[in-house]
Amino acid sequence: MNTLNYKNDSSLFSNSFGFLRFPLEFDPYNSNSDWVITGVPFDLATSGRSGSRFGPTAIRQASINLAWEHFRWPWNVNIRKNLHIIDCGDLIYKSGDIQDFTSSLQNHAENLLMSGKKMLSFGGDHYITLPILRAYAKFFGKLAIIHFDAHADYYDNDSKYDHGVVILHALNEKLIDPVHSIQIGIRTEYKKCFGFTVLDAEYINDTNIDVIINKITSIAQSFPVYLTFDIDCLDPAIAPGTGTPVIGGLTSYRVLKLIRGFQHLNIIGIDLVEVAPAYDCAQITALAAATIGLEMLYTQVKSKKN
Repeated sequence: MNTLNYKNDSSLFSNSFGFLRFPLEFDPYNSNSDWVITGVPFDLATSGRSGSRFGPTAIRQASINLAWEHFRWPWNVNIRKNLHIIDCGDLIYKSGDIQDFTSSLQNHAENLLMSGKKMLSFGGDHYITLPILRAYAKFFGKLAIIHFDAHADYYDNDSKYDHGVVILHALNEKLIDPVHSIQIGIRTEYKKCFGFTVLDAEYINDTNIDVIINKITSIAQSFPVYLTFDIDCLDPAIAPGTGTPVIGGLTSYRVLKLIRGFQHLNIIGIDLVEVAPAYDCAQITALAAATIGLEMLYTQVKSKKN
């Protein structure tokens, strides 16, 4: 693949400050970093309320509330001293051109992986996961996916670009292995014929956390795991700022407890999507997203130490 257009080109990325005040680095491929944060301001594949293109900025702004903590409870470790993290700003693509966006994001992901980095991406709608998975599958083969969502995202509506068909396309393209994959928090129509383990919202809300974590660990095993988190997995009482809210969701407390149990999984990439700040109240959705993203990074500190 020709990567010349993607290296040493600061015009690919833009922003004024980084997540959690991490350093902004516009040449992420040559940086000394373990994880690279990328904002992906894209919502052209949204089927309901638009606005998640403003999600990356909202998450970064809310993350300032977390930046003062040297040792985030209950981890008792300084993430800045134990994990090299940078923020490369927002991906830039041709306005209104979904194919250009898809190619640009996949190329960016491939270049990061080629240079030994892992990705934490802030969407944007859930379509952004598909080009990232395509890049990851080139390097790792079939992936296990842990998918937090209110929706199963394999609705067959014959659409090439749609945030509600991401998992279906990933399955058809053989990017993910459903036998080792888990969907968490689903509470809309879903089928059981694809081989996924579906831990729906009722199960998650009513089952002991340790039981759930053990189940997830036994399914994912040592497979490379890609973690994707749609913010509408949370109940809209906690995260109203999203395009397709569904009541009866998970609490932020329960989600954080789950994520803390992932430190022994082989997590190779993360995205957090569907924050739409126009529908938010007092930044609570953006703060939830920023906190969950940070918590996911903390699992990587523990994983690195193990």
